[in-house]
Amino acid sequence: MSFNSAPKEGLQNPAADWRVKRAAGKMASMTHEQQQMLGFDPLPKKTRKEIFLEEMNRVVPWAALVALIQPHARGAHQALGGRPPFAVETMLRIHCLQLWWNLSDPAMEEELHERPLYREFAGLSGRARLPDETTILRFRHLLEKQRLAPEILATINAHLAAQGLMLKTGTLVDATLIAAPSSTRNARGERDPEMRQTKKGNQWHFGMKAHIGVDAESGLVHTVIGTAANVSDVTQATHLLHGQEKDAFGDAGYQGVDKRPEARGLKVNWHIAMRPGKRAVLDRRRPLAQAIERLEQIKASIRARVEHPFRVIKQQFGHAKVRYRGLTELLLD
Repeated sequence: MSFNSAPKEGLQNPAADWRVKRAAGKMASMTHEQQQMLGFDPLPKKTRKEIFLEEMNRVVPWAALVALIQPHARGAHQALGGRPPFAVETMLRIHCLQLWWNLSDPAMEEELHERPLYREFAGLSGRARLPDETTILRFRHLLEKQRLAPEILATINAHLAAQGLMLKTGTLVDATLIAAPSSTRNARGERDPEMRQTKKGNQWHFGMKAHIGVDAESGLVHTVIGTAANVSDVTQATHLLHGQEKDAFGDAGYQGVDKRPEARGLKVNWHIAMRPGKRAVLDRRRPLAQAIERLEQIKASIRARVEHPFRVIKQQFGHAKVRYRGLTELLLD
């Protein structure tokens, strides 16, 4: 009876095999930047998500936002005698991750455990403890309670203006419907009392309306207002201006805005689209009608930039439907 005395593959040198596994484990725990510094880069191609987060690291004024939130967050955990709190910047970055990828609190907690890229962005690489869903929820409620959303947006806009990214010479105004559940099959047995229904075309919609003011040159959003769906667009037009623009553009839903009481005294040139019915009956053979048509095309090409934020909000970030009850929490989201 004979035996094959040749050692099996992988067991020739157990000590060397153990060292290889240990080195691989250390490299896996390193951040992408640390691996690059040491010459290890198993995945040289950066994903779109990684590129986006790197850009957010550069663009968002994190220090200014932390200074805004810190006074409201100081001392809350110590008073309860709990564990040391996570840094405000860490929780703010986690909150932004939620918004950018439309994640619930439990889903955000799981993503932090599963994705090293998210932990690295939030400053949690190598940490033994990660925020749970309750901690994430409490931070969002802190922002909601202190009504910090408008101040956060103003801080970001001021930073962008200082960088020369927002020129403030013109504003585009528009609104979009965001659907809300119309069913009453819930714990309260009722719809969200702050949501309303409205008719657009031949179709009825139930939910809210997001009104935005967008810088005409850069396409960056500088003002956001949330209302029930049945609130007319033209009633919010003047509230979407920052006061430094010379021109404002809107679609046909803003007809008559310059005659409203709140618009008196504003040194703004309103460029509002002609109603589709009037535009359809123009005689294109006449020079005047051709000039009007050309003007409408120019105004439409300028207004087109206001649609880009809606695409990002609804398609990229997934906010085609509301996730919470109440306008205050939705605006923070």
